[in-house]
Amino acid sequence: MEKTILVVDDDPDIVKLITKSLRLEQFEVIAAHSGPEALAVLKENPVDFIVLDIMMPQMDGLEVCRNIRTNYSIPILFLSARDRDIDKIIGLEIGADDYMTKPFSVQELTSRIKAHFRKFDRLYNEWKGLRQEVDPQKFPSASPLILNQKTFEAYLDQEKIELSTKEFQILSFLMHHPNNVLTREQIYENVWAGEYGEINTVTVHIKNIRKKLGSKYDFIKTIWGIGYKYTEG
Repeated sequence: MEKTILVVDDDPDIVKLITKSLRLEQFEVIAAHSGPEALAVLKENPVDFIVLDIMMPQMDGLEVCRNIRTNYSIPILFLSARDRDIDKIIGLEIGADDYMTKPFSVQELTSRIKAHFRKFDRLYNEWKGLRQEVDPQKFPSASPLILNQKTFEAYLDQEKIELSTKEFQILSFLMHHPNNVLTREQIYENVWAGEYGEINTVTVHIKNIRKKLGSKYDFIKTIWGIGYKYTEG
């Protein structure tokens, strides 16, 4: 099945360059040249991945990402002319899965997207073998937190919560090792294996997961100097 990539950038030359490269790799591409246009596209089309420019007039990429994350868990890769760590952190905190700075290599961009889909397929196949698929409508588990490994949806107290792909993968990895302390390196190697990224993004994603889960439960405990542990006790 072809994967559909939404490319959002106000520079038509960049959109054409990315579109040409992705189509050579057999991806379906939809182009949008502004934030509002991108949000309109999402309402009418199923999309598997988003390449999103940050510096756009009218509605910048950060605001577009915030809007997307209220309704969708589609993976997002930011493009930005800025190369400051704080910009990367802000992008990750609001729900981005990856980040590249301009000027960028279109070959590297394509490789990152392909690596994401390879990892997604591998994890899905692994998780299918690890546990029986959960029907979120029946909630057979006593746990208040349910992850549907088939649809990549998360439910807390029977209410759906929106997680990015990386957030879902991290939480699932922790849940499959309950009460075990996992280092940032172990989490990074499992979730980002074969992909580009920085180990500090693990900390940012954990922070995002905790914020989305709220304060009622303390599922993820920090073991200072070592890593994190998932527990329901």
